[in-house]
Amino acid sequence: MNDDTFVPRDPSPDPRSAVLGVVVSIPEPWAQLFVDWRTKVGDPQAALVPPHVTLLPPTEVSVADRPLISEHLAAVARAHAPFAMHLSGTGTFSPVSEVVFVAVARGIGNCELIANDVRCGPLARSLTYPYHPHVTVAHDVPPDMLDLAYYGLADLDAEFRVDHFTEFEQTPSGAWAVAREYPLTGPPVGRAT
Repeated sequence: MNDDTFVPRDPSPDPRSAVLGVVVSIPEPWAQLFVDWRTKVGDPQAALVPPHVTLLPPTEVSVADRPLISEHLAAVARAHAPFAMHLSGTGTFSPVSEVVFVAVARGIGNCELIANDVRCGPLARSLTYPYHPHVTVAHDVPPDMLDLAYYGLADLDAEFRVDHFTEFEQTPSGAWAVAREYPLTGPPVGRAT
């Protein structure tokens, strides 16, 4: 599987495999705001995909590898410190992909570093598109609804601290359920003086 988006996919017919994703979850009150906007524009993922910044896109893994994957993710979390995230304004991937997103204005580098570390070892995989941290707010909707999300959230400004990342597992219904949270406990990154 090499699809970088959290969209419904048929459950694996093999009970020995699972589909995982790793994300920075968006906290309240912004999470509900994004769910409301996805619902408003008719996005079919509104009720299935919690608002997030992707670190590892949906990836099929062997259930037998889950302990190794958990150890790997815990090690990644221990290597990275909590960080500030600032979401501001909207963007689009059009014409490559008809997606509207809220932009990550601060925390991009942190997400890139964590994502690179997550996508190693037992979770090594390539990406269809270059990694670009963002929060999807409209996908698979008509052009007028893409515009509504783009302009309606253009003034959004949200700041919060990221102190963990979350491993999700896809359920048979296509929804994503929290499997485990990994606290970021690495040393703070020093600033040049």
